Amino acid sequence: MIHDLNDLEEHLSQPTEAAIDVLSRLEGDLLLLGAGGKMGPSLARMALRASRSAGVDRRLIAVSRFSDPATAESLSGAGVEVIRGDLFEPDFVASLPNLPLVVYMLGMKFGTSTNPSLTWATNVVVPQLVCRHFQSSRIVAFSSGNVYGPVAVEPGTGSVEMDVPHPVGEYSMSALGRERMFEYFSQAHGTQVTLLRLNYATEMRYGVLVDMAMQIHRGRPIDLTTGFVNTIWQGDANAYAICALEQTTSPATVLNMTGPGRIGCRAVCERLAARMNRSVEFVGEEGPTALLNDSSKIHELYGQPRVSLDQLIEWTADWVQRDGPTLEKPTHFEVTDGKF
Repeated sequence: MIHDLNDLEEHLSQPTEAAIDVLSRLEGDLLLLGAGGKMGPSLARMALRASRSAGVDRRLIAVSRFSDPATAESLSGAGVEVIRGDLFEPDFVASLPNLPLVVYMLGMKFGTSTNPSLTWATNVVVPQLVCRHFQSSRIVAFSSGNVYGPVAVEPGTGSVEMDVPHPVGEYSMSALGRERMFEYFSQAHGTQVTLLRLNYATEMRYGVLVDMAMQIHRGRPIDLTTGFVNTIWQGDANAYAICALEQTTSPATVLNMTGPGRIGCRAVCERLAARMNRSVEFVGEEGPTALLNDSSKIHELYGQPRVSLDQLIEWTADWVQRDGPTLEKPTHFEVTDGKF
């Protein structure tokens, strides 16, 4: 089990052998942009640990506004350099060290319905500032499986990298806009880029499994309109993101990033409820479509995720049952109209 926040961070930042191997082969220092969010701090620590395990003395810099100063202090204490600033500001972006390896993590999703212009500015304007400054870098840019749009729920289905995007709603459209900015600069200037289309990273404080477990724990019904989802342990997603640095190309490469197969929400909720000795109530019926992502390609390149669905269910149920801290940031996985 994962006992506390320190234990959680240890698990999240433990590098895979693949991540260590990649960072042993790649040359140069690494810059993480938008590193103050849910995934950034643990990715920074993992990249540092992987570099050290590979015997590489690499400068690693995390850039963010760091609205929580404790996050910046914790990263500094771990050996990560921290630069605080606003990536919306062109002069700030231009002041950043031009390192050869870049992971771009900035994005906005929730709040799109009330402030769509800010979502578009975050997801489309900032990438072009970054691309202009880091034209000669390898860039791994986080994107979303939402750009594909829903697919029919049938055994074995899931969007693959070659599928034509059909985004639903302004968030999904702006996420595709973010990709288009990176693609444009990759084509225009030869910038080496990998776009990572992520479907639902999860750890003990947030994610689709935490959403389900919290609703069960609080005696709230589960909406089955979205009957199937994908998810991946955040530590495995971080490791894949590091590995994707060696997959950068011009024109840009696209890689899906989630766990193997799809997850039936009804079955998972029943397992979580049984583990927590709770009852579960469902409302609605499983819809004919869902956002589903086939990540076979990245699994073939760098191996299956280390943490299985069975393990995630066990860890999540235990954490929620013990009232472990959560971020109180629901994924809204049940949303089907693209409005976030």
